[in-house]
Amino acid sequence: MSFTPEEVAYLRSQPLARIATVAEDGQPDVVPVSYRFDGTAFLIGGWSPAKTRRHGNVRAGNVKVALVVDDLTPGERWSPRMLRVYGTAELLTTRGADGPSEVMRVTPLISWSFNLGGGGDPLRDGPRRQVHRPRAAGDSAV
Repeated sequence: MSFTPEEVAYLRSQPLARIATVAEDGQPDVVPVSYRFDGTAFLIGGWSPAKTRRHGNVRAGNVKVALVVDDLTPGERWSPRMLRVYGTAELLTTRGADGPSEVMRVTPLISWSFNLGGGGDPLRDGPRRQVHRPRAAGDSAV
C-alpha cells in the first residue's frame, strides 16, 4: 500500500518533520529534521548527519523509528493536521560534490494521517490508518 495523493501533496508541502529514535539505554530521542519524500520513503540528511545522535542510535541497531509531520491550518480556527509514520531506518552512504555522506532512509510500516484538507473536527474525525507493508514472521507489532 502507499500514501494517498492528498498525503503525498501534504508531505511535499512541509519542510520539517520530527523523528524519534531510541538509544541503547532505552532513552527516546526526538529532533526536528528536514527531509525529502521520494514517494515511498523519507530521506533525512543534514549537516554532518553521521555525527548525530539519531544516526548513532540506528547504527547501534535500534532501527525502529517514528516520524511526524504536522502543522496548523492557516486561519483563525485551531485545526491541526498531521501525518505520523512508524517505520524502520537504515543508513546509506551517498556520494556528493563534497564527498561521501550518510543519509537515513525511513521505510514506512504504518502511517496515520489526519485533517490534511483542513477544517476537520478532532472530536468527530479520526485519523486514517494505513499499513504500508505487511509485517514479516517474527516482527513485533509496531
